[in-house]
Amino acid sequence: MYKKLFINHPQSVKETYFEHAQFALRFSSLLFLAAFAALIHAIIPAFFEKTASSIIAGLYHKTHNRGQ
Repeated sequence: MYKKLFINHPQSVKETYFEHAQFALRFSSLLFLAAFAALIHAIIPAFFEKTASSIIAGLYHKTHNRGQ
């Protein structure tokens, strides 16, 4: 059970548990930043016109075909 919860997935993307945790925390932080930029953009359309989409595109680029 331990291996299934903490080891299998990080190994599938060729990372240790701690490397994977660091990557996931950075990913989460960038998603929060994108969400905040989108919220501000919804209120004031002239602000952060492409910020959220640029962050999302960058995250996709970092994760697309990861571990293959």
